[in-house]
Amino acid sequence: MINSIIKRVFIDGVDQNVITPCNINVPRAKQVRYTFQKKGYKDGSSVQNGKFNSVVVANLLLGGLVGGLIDYATGAWYKYDGSVYYKFKDGGDITIPEGGETEVVTRNKAGGTSLEKTIIRWYFDSDPRGARVFWRVISGNPSQVKNTNELYLGSTPFEQTKSFDILGLTYANSRTVQIEIKITRKGYIDQVKRFNVRQAIDQQEVSSFYELVKR
Repeated sequence: MINSIIKRVFIDGVDQNVITPCNINVPRAKQVRYTFQKKGYKDGSSVQNGKFNSVVVANLLLGGLVGGLIDYATGAWYKYDGSVYYKFKDGGDITIPEGGETEVVTRNKAGGTSLEKTIIRWYFDSDPRGARVFWRVISGNPSQVKNTNELYLGSTPFEQTKSFDILGLTYANSRTVQIEIKITRKGYIDQVKRFNVRQAIDQQEVSSFYELVKR
């Protein structure tokens, strides 16, 4: 159960198309990040950590290592208890200064918008480390913001501070834009996560930890 009078709920950057209070089927993982959006307020977020699922012990005994690996890959090792509640701050908390919400990122005025002056911390790590990190833009409104090909960022642990200089992006349309982060390492299954750009702007951070699974 998720409580708060808001318009939209995201789980790990994916819009759930619900209005709170509501019940949501949460993907079982070691950690899940919720994002809450309400007009006039800075996006809120909450992280819920999964608890070890004792049912996995039975699967290990009955299914052996293969059954345990399947549980790990599908997230069945973790479960969640209770509800998630978020309270927005009175009066709102907007990241971009008034008047800067509709400034468009363009090549003609590179670095000149309030959006481009908002520095974002990018941080990605993995176990094992040394995985290659790629990113691309996934747009819900391609007439304004184009989808892009993958670009190489570096290897885990990766940390950098940079703004979103995505052409066509505004603070207003950033709700419909995601960035996709793909982690690859030889001998391991590729992992992909998507992050809502509006959330990253408001939190001034986009980060995640990837537990790699051998092929």
